[in-house]
Amino acid sequence: MGRSRTRAKAEIPTSARSGGGRVPATTPASSRLPRVWQGIGYRPLPDAGNARPLFEFAALPWPATDAIFLAWGAFAAASSDERLVGALVADRSGSDAMVHGPVVIVETDPLEIAAQLVAAALDDATASGITTVFARPQGLDRVWVRYGFIPVPESTLPAGLTRPAGAGLYAWRGGSALWTLREARPA
Repeated sequence: MGRSRTRAKAEIPTSARSGGGRVPATTPASSRLPRVWQGIGYRPLPDAGNARPLFEFAALPWPATDAIFLAWGAFAAASSDERLVGALVADRSGSDAMVHGPVVIVETDPLEIAAQLVAAALDDATASGITTVFARPQGLDRVWVRYGFIPVPESTLPAGLTRPAGAGLYAWRGGSALWTLREARPA
């Protein structure tokens, strides 16, 4: 999770260099409904590229592929508009997904904003038929454990998600930590 005391720009331009592109709406509408928690709105980002400036601001890697499977944003009300204060994106390989982020750029309840983004993404991924969600720790151990992610070795990543190896890996499988690594391996 990245955060800083400086503010990100209120308007995040969509450009060709921002990467990402449109996120396909392949999940049931009920899993993509906007949510509000303590004044922060959470909703799917139709253009994942809108989240890229937050990742650049926090110096977090952006997915290597332009085939982003899902993207969620956290929005705070600003003077006359709203601004993107957090985001999470994921890419997919078969029935597995790799979460990138969440990145949160506010100081008030950043862990809870990150947790709300993870919850929304898990609902969305589950409704899309994803069985295993992988994530890099990023110092968010409390968030990952809260939702049933467990530490797993890098070797459990499917070939389509093995882009740069990191310093650890967590996996979520149907909200339960009661599964074996043998079940997570592609057949």
